[in-house]
Amino acid sequence: MSTNDDAFTTLQAGERAEHRVALLADTQNLYYAARDEHGAHVDYERLLAVSLRGRTLAQASAYVVEREGDRTAFPFITKLSALGYRVHRRTVRVHRSDDEGRLVLEGDWDLQIAADMVRTLEHVDVIVLASGDGDFVPMVKLAQERGVRVEVAAFRAATSQALADAADRVVDLSAIPGMFVQNG
Repeated sequence: MSTNDDAFTTLQAGERAEHRVALLADTQNLYYAARDEHGAHVDYERLLAVSLRGRTLAQASAYVVEREGDRTAFPFITKLSALGYRVHRRTVRVHRSDDEGRLVLEGDWDLQIAADMVRTLEHVDVIVLASGDGDFVPMVKLAQERGVRVEVAAFRAATSQALADAADRVVDLSAIPGMFVQNG
């Protein structure tokens, strides 16, 4: 492990090994940011290590969207489960048609992730939100009001400035060695 790597995987000032951490990973948000910025996929084992940095895992949840009848996500879901993530699955659904008659699909997990943030407040010291979605700002502030530290782990170029401003710490996944596995 290099010295540069140590900054991402070891305890930092004010962090203690007994701090309980909940990692909530919005896989769709991370997928598109990694693909669009880097042409790669996120290494979820590395994400977990960087999120914990020597602290205690209370829970790791990954929120996955699947297409009806499409089994291509199965190996990804299996790997997440093997790494210790609790995988939440949702099938994409038709939300509406746009002005040109194309279907607009809906499959985001924002409300469920927000609800899970509330559920964890009494059980953790830190929530690591792996998403750059600015819709989470009110939840970040609520968690902080309840004494829970909130860290955002996301790709800086795809992270809402309001979310970055609200977080106690922002970890730019683009800067972390080994964060990507190449698209195959």
